[in-house]
Amino acid sequence: MAARFAGLLEPIKIGGIEIKNRIAMAPMGIVGLLNPDGSPGPRALDYYLERARGGVGLIITGVFRVENEVENFPGLSGLVTSPGLGSFAELAETVHALGAKIFVQLTAGFGRVASPLRLQGKQPVSASAVPYYWDPRQTCRELATEEVKKVVKAFGHAAMVLAAAGFDGIELHGHEGYLFDQFMTPLWNKRTDPYGGSLDARLRLSVEVLQEIKKKAGPDFLVQYRFGLKHNIKGLNLGALPGEKFIEAGRDMEEGLQIARRLEVAGFDSLHVDAGCYDSWYWTHPPVYQKTGFMADMAAAVKKVVKIPVIAVGKLSAPEFAESIITEGKADIIALGKGLLSDPFWAKKIEEGQPQRIRPCIGCHDGCMGRVTKGKPLSCAVNPATGRERLYRLERAERPKKVAVVGGGPAGMEAARVAELRGHRVTLWEKGKSLGGHLLEASVPAFKKDLAQLLDWFKRELATLDLEIRTGVEINADILSKENPEVTIIATGSQPIIPDVPGLLVGKMATAIDLLLGRVAVGEKVLVLGGGLIGCETALWLAQQGKKVTVVEILDDLLNAGIPVQRMNRLMLLDLLKFHEVEVITNTTILEVLEDGTLSFNNRRRFPSPDKIITAVGLKSDRELYQSLQGKISNLYLIGDSRNPQNVMNAVWDAYEVGRMI
Repeated sequence: MAARFAGLLEPIKIGGIEIKNRIAMAPMGIVGLLNPDGSPGPRALDYYLERARGGVGLIITGVFRVENEVENFPGLSGLVTSPGLGSFAELAETVHALGAKIFVQLTAGFGRVASPLRLQGKQPVSASAVPYYWDPRQTCRELATEEVKKVVKAFGHAAMVLAAAGFDGIELHGHEGYLFDQFMTPLWNKRTDPYGGSLDARLRLSVEVLQEIKKKAGPDFLVQYRFGLKHNIKGLNLGALPGEKFIEAGRDMEEGLQIARRLEVAGFDSLHVDAGCYDSWYWTHPPVYQKTGFMADMAAAVKKVVKIPVIAVGKLSAPEFAESIITEGKADIIALGKGLLSDPFWAKKIEEGQPQRIRPCIGCHDGCMGRVTKGKPLSCAVNPATGRERLYRLERAERPKKVAVVGGGPAGMEAARVAELRGHRVTLWEKGKSLGGHLLEASVPAFKKDLAQLLDWFKRELATLDLEIRTGVEINADILSKENPEVTIIATGSQPIIPDVPGLLVGKMATAIDLLLGRVAVGEKVLVLGGGLIGCETALWLAQQGKKVTVVEILDDLLNAGIPVQRMNRLMLLDLLKFHEVEVITNTTILEVLEDGTLSFNNRRRFPSPDKIITAVGLKSDRELYQSLQGKISNLYLIGDSRNPQNVMNAVWDAYEVGRMI
């Protein structure tokens, strides 16, 4: 056992139940892993069991609803019903057999933040008649008092089902701006009945639900409450960045601490503390731009005013930082969300003293929330087996083959790793001096350290395997012919597109890749050509260095072209660009760079000569080697950017699919 993580590995009690360590799995939606009746399906069981096998002490499931009439979302999210008891029981039994405890997270509803996919044209509901989050022109319908009481009763029935199924407790989804939170917050609750007005009245729904659960499931059945200590919003649909000075329009910390005290007095057994809501979604679903442990101070503040256990959450998957949360008394338990998607064996690896082998989450949301919000099954960009653990578990190949992987970017490294784990004899070729591909430049900005950690993880994992890595060799058809592999995987990546603009190539132009890799200097005034993800992140990186940066984009808004950037990431990046005073010019094309360096735009505008023009208008596949081999060798595969330039998820998923099938 790793002594340096003794705090995380120490048992703890919530109520009368002992949890074997201080590591919890945070709740995440499991769309696509459910049975038709809304109960956990076989894939959900495999998903949670993998995390129990991985050593977590407490699993908090993704959110389930308790009724389907006040908000009618058939088939689109989990639902607790009596007919589903058998499936729930199987989940509780198997998790317990592996030594973990398990809570089911329950929601009162989605309210004003229900996605259009779930609403299917229906009017959204809320605590009051407030603007609908996804389209503020639409007004929510205020729930009638009798409807609220009906929801309360539904929690009692759900608790009876879950207690009978053998669960250890329930977590109420009181955070993120969902219906419980809408009732708790004056910004959304303007009711004049007993559920509106004072803080106690706004908490009435939550407290009545607690009382109903305890009444129907018994006083010893645990009930935990998750809530945001602060909303961090400047107004409706307007979030606030960490460190930004603003007037809180939602819940401030003072009221949040009052809520914590009242929840303890009401009889809740533990509190799970975060911050934010949909209007500041990059708090509740942290992108790569958020710092490690950015919400830890929220839990620490609550810990000072209550005696019941407090759970911290929010980018805590750095083991040393997570350990400090416990040892410094900031929280009693740490909860990992996306970090347990990328590596379900996080707890086991620190227990065995191998934290360096933990596969990091990269904060992209492409495989998790990006899929769930579209109705696709939950998974992970860097761990394709997430959500399909049984089907995608790697098996040894019946007959080991000689495999050549050409290209040492994320696709090539993952293909080599997976093929080697299956017993194949692998040689990985990379023409550059080091492995990494586009991860090399992408991980340069400090706010992209999660990608740097992924690259380091790949290198460490490959070093533990018995494969041959040849760098500094540009492979060709002749070399491959001499090597005579049985399987050839081409992962040669992509190259930057250089726009065809007269005068652009004369002196002042460089690609974002060359800039990030330190091959060029930029001066003080920089124009970034292209407002996609690469262009915007490059602009932010330059602005953080004090450069005066302008982004020119042909479309009517930034981050609208190419592979979609997930909403929480997009919102935070756009807010960061504004915060750092990056000038943005949209609906504009550069026609020409004049002899004096002035830029001529399509709208007849002239732009003074910048010190440097950085191009970031996209990538094109490098398929030259693949095309030279087509029809000449068998078992030839094209993966990652060389197949279709997209993102890390595309590269890793392509590689995993090919590696697990050859």
